[in-house]
Amino acid sequence: MLDVRLPNNPTSLTQGGWPETPHQSESKLAAPILLQYWQLVLRWKWIIAAIIASSLVVGLVLTLLTTPKYTANSRIEISREADKVTKVESVTTADSSRDLEFYQTQYSLLQARTLAERVSRQLHLSSNKEFLTATGLAKGGPFADQGSTGLPIGMTPQKREEKIIQTLLKNIAISPVRGSSLVDVSYTSTSPVFSSEIADAWVQQFIATSMDRRFASTADARKFLEGRLNDLRVHLEQSETAAVNFAAANNIVPISRTVSADGKTQTERTIVSSDLDALNSELSKATADRIAAESKAARGSSDGATQQALGDPALGTLRQKRAEVAADYAKMLVQFEPGYPAAHALNEQLRVLDANIAREEQRVSGSRSGEYREALAREQALKQKVAGLTAQLDQQQRSSIQYNIYLREADTTRQLYDSLLQRYKEVGVAGVGSNNIAIVDPAKVPDKPSSPNLALNLALALLAGLGLAAATVFALDQIDEGLREPGEVSRLLRIPLLGSVPDVEDKDLALMLADAKSIVSEAYLSIRSNLAFSTDHGVPRTMMLTSTRPAEGKTTSAIAIATVLGRTGKRVLLIDADMRNPSVHGLLNLKNATGLSNYLAGDNDWPSLVGQTSAKGVSVMTAGPTPPSAAELLSSDRMQALIELVREHFDHVMIDSPPILGLADAPLLSRVVEGCIFVVEAEGVAVRGLRGALGRLHDVQSHVFGAVITKLKQRQSSYGYGYGYGYGYGKSQAGD
Repeated sequence: MLDVRLPNNPTSLTQGGWPETPHQSESKLAAPILLQYWQLVLRWKWIIAAIIASSLVVGLVLTLLTTPKYTANSRIEISREADKVTKVESVTTADSSRDLEFYQTQYSLLQARTLAERVSRQLHLSSNKEFLTATGLAKGGPFADQGSTGLPIGMTPQKREEKIIQTLLKNIAISPVRGSSLVDVSYTSTSPVFSSEIADAWVQQFIATSMDRRFASTADARKFLEGRLNDLRVHLEQSETAAVNFAAANNIVPISRTVSADGKTQTERTIVSSDLDALNSELSKATADRIAAESKAARGSSDGATQQALGDPALGTLRQKRAEVAADYAKMLVQFEPGYPAAHALNEQLRVLDANIAREEQRVSGSRSGEYREALAREQALKQKVAGLTAQLDQQQRSSIQYNIYLREADTTRQLYDSLLQRYKEVGVAGVGSNNIAIVDPAKVPDKPSSPNLALNLALALLAGLGLAAATVFALDQIDEGLREPGEVSRLLRIPLLGSVPDVEDKDLALMLADAKSIVSEAYLSIRSNLAFSTDHGVPRTMMLTSTRPAEGKTTSAIAIATVLGRTGKRVLLIDADMRNPSVHGLLNLKNATGLSNYLAGDNDWPSLVGQTSAKGVSVMTAGPTPPSAAELLSSDRMQALIELVREHFDHVMIDSPPILGLADAPLLSRVVEGCIFVVEAEGVAVRGLRGALGRLHDVQSHVFGAVITKLKQRQSSYGYGYGYGYGYGKSQAGD
């Protein structure tokens, strides 16, 4: 016999009680989760099918009962910047339209309440009975017509308008086209015509609202500029009037003015300065003439006369005439004597010409003095006039300082006025431009309803059914029920699993136990093998089988384990300690006239209380007559003494104990044996009840060898603990 004592650690044992290797532990952790889910599906398949079928039926019924609705779609393009017809800038900056929030703002504006109000007013929806009927607002209730007013009782026109606006906002849908500046505006109603009209009206009013908002944004600026322009105009008039009055009072008569690059007015010439310039020019000429005349007078008379004569036409003629006569006289003297009459006549002619020339030169010489006097007098007169104009100009320049101050003030005011006037004109035409919103596709009257969509609704119903079924299965799985499969013993109860017994349903359990190759016998043989590793000396010498409640297969398991042990050549005594509800004698067809209660009551002849069974090596001590208080008998020392006596004659002593919950018998019996075998019915007692029963055993320091799962269904055993392969193989071999 292998001398090993396994620790009471549920995570260290396999289903047969063998210690797990690290590889086996990892394999268990890596067990397919989908297979566990499949087990849940198989377990609750009818509930799942019912939920899914109900969801599909509900989806179908709702689809057939739903009123068809039509959706009309209008597509618009919202550009970041509008094309500019004018070159002037608007009040808002160009960068404001490039903000990240631009399109989100436009989408929100498309769903604004004011837009719904404009659409309602444009289409006169509050008085359109067809619209109210199509949208379901006229089917009785608050919109049912009452007499000639057309309004329901207690419903004002304002409330009706509010209902219409809420309906419009509820049925309008704004869907931006991803990655573009396009936006789809859709409206859904029971009337295809109204859906199309409202969708078109919605985008048209959105464009109109955008234009109105653009013009309204300049209203405050225009109003402010108008006020400033009026003030500046009055100020400019006052400044210019003051400048003109000051110029008139100081005889400042400007002839020409210039405007500098910075817009300042500069006076370059006045009448006084112009006259002074002219007189200065004349004075310069007069001075030059006087100097020339004085120079002539200062030079000699001959030179002066000669020079002046040269310029005199009469002297020139006379001198030319004399030269001709002198030439003729010289020729005459070549042939004749001076006394020759012809020569004498020429000589007289020369004398007359010389006298005439002398007189003319005398006349010219006398005119030089007159010219000098005239030049001097003219120069003096001009000097006096220039001096007067100079004094007048000096006084005028002194006055022009204040005059320029008036001019600068007028210029500054004029510049402000001109700039504000230009800005006022620009603001006035800033809104004149193409809108940044354009209709790409107008809404068309839909020819088929957009909802309900039977295929989509059934798909959604199927998904809803699957979700509801999954939630239901999860909830049912989480309810604190009994153990459903052997693998939960270690996880939930924290005790080793000794084995599991299949549910044989209506088959004769006694016949199956008698057949060593039946699935029941094989199951208990596996339990016996696992018990061999529960102590350091093999199968426990004394053990007790108990359960949480009656009818969990405790007595059957006790008989089966005793039978399996007897087949191995061991002598086994099975004691029925359930004196409140004895059942061992009934299963073994024995009498219960005497038994354990007799010994505990004082009968020391225990061998006479032991009976034989048909099973090899198995003896039975039945419960005997039912005592008034079974707990008092079990709490005495005679039970411990009985166990010590029978151990000398039997290899194994097994006690069929009463259930744990509500009774003190099992905890009392656990003190006289090496340990307990905890029998659990599959899907029987709730886990909390099982834990409570184990807690009572642990409270009295009882050692629990492990748990045996009974009445395990085939669907529960298919996950790692089935009998389909092992026992089928054994039967086929027997058949062979």
